[in-house]
Amino acid sequence: SLGPAESAVIRALAVQGYDSAEALEAADPPGQVARYAPDRLVTQCVRTASPVMLPEVKDEDLDRIARSSEAAELLGRAGVHSYLAVPLIARGEVLGALDLKRTRNPLPFSEDDLLLARELAARAAVQIDNARWYQSARETALTLQRSLLPSHPPVTGGLEVASRYQPAGATSEVGGDWFDVIPLDGGKTALVVGDVMGSGIPAAAAMGRLRTATNTLASLDLDPHVLLEHLDKITAGLEQTIATCVYAVHDPHLRQCRIANAGHLPPVRVRSGRAPELLDLPTGVPLGVGGVAFSTTSVDLEPGDRLVFYTDGLVETRRDPLDERLDTLLSLLDGPDRPLEDVCDLLLRTLHEPDNFDDVALLIARATAPE
Repeated sequence: SLGPAESAVIRALAVQGYDSAEALEAADPPGQVARYAPDRLVTQCVRTASPVMLPEVKDEDLDRIARSSEAAELLGRAGVHSYLAVPLIARGEVLGALDLKRTRNPLPFSEDDLLLARELAARAAVQIDNARWYQSARETALTLQRSLLPSHPPVTGGLEVASRYQPAGATSEVGGDWFDVIPLDGGKTALVVGDVMGSGIPAAAAMGRLRTATNTLASLDLDPHVLLEHLDKITAGLEQTIATCVYAVHDPHLRQCRIANAGHLPPVRVRSGRAPELLDLPTGVPLGVGGVAFSTTSVDLEPGDRLVFYTDGLVETRRDPLDERLDTLLSLLDGPDRPLEDVCDLLLRTLHEPDNFDDVALLIARATAPE
């Protein structure tokens, strides 16, 4: 709450006017922060949490309505003759004020106008408060998500690696997508991409626990399908958690990757002089379902070959068949070799739509020639 000698710092969320360019010019632009002196009527409104109404505005009142003397002069030229400010209150907290001025309409604000304004302000305050809480929760989940994702060297164990994480659009919560690059003994490297079903803080937290478990199990140098079996049991112990995952181990000496899949979309292998291909892997079932064995598939990976791992948010939409989107992914990966960072940017820019309701984890690895 404001003291009697404190100014009010207000950020305009929306401004609307009719047939009055001067009044709009006097208003604070949306998004701009303005300071209103303690004697201003809008400051009084938010300090007392009570409406302020001047049915008839006199010249000397304009300085108490406007933020500055310049704005007061503009309001005078606009013909402001009646003023009403109503507090925006939600959960017992004053969020701001609904500030109304009349110019062309000759009638002064009345008690009926005050009742209508209070009703509008009450509904607006609830929506604003919901948006604030939603944004706070989303930022918390996103911060948690980003803190749990790895930072990896661009070159490790015979691989050049690039990755991206792209959160969902602003209309939905952050999800539980993750990737990982784990150095192993003998110059080998584990590559992981997974997707916890659901969204928000629970999905991000479950993702963190599964990533930690994957790192621990990877250090035991287990076959990929055995690792997924252990991870499946861990996931089953997490309440209401289901996840898809691809786990691969690259061996630069054998020039191959051993891969196991738990209900995830298949990686793409890109080889020079050949069309990009979706790897033919047993699909398996998502982690946490249980009762179905996983299997490991070995694929060749010669120097220069690339593997592209991704989550479904990159290719799935609500209106396009998945096969068509996968074909588009393959066509984008076709053609001359490009830097992996550029490929990541191209795929996200082309495939991930701004209004997508899912986040994206993307991991690309290129086999390098032995030194």
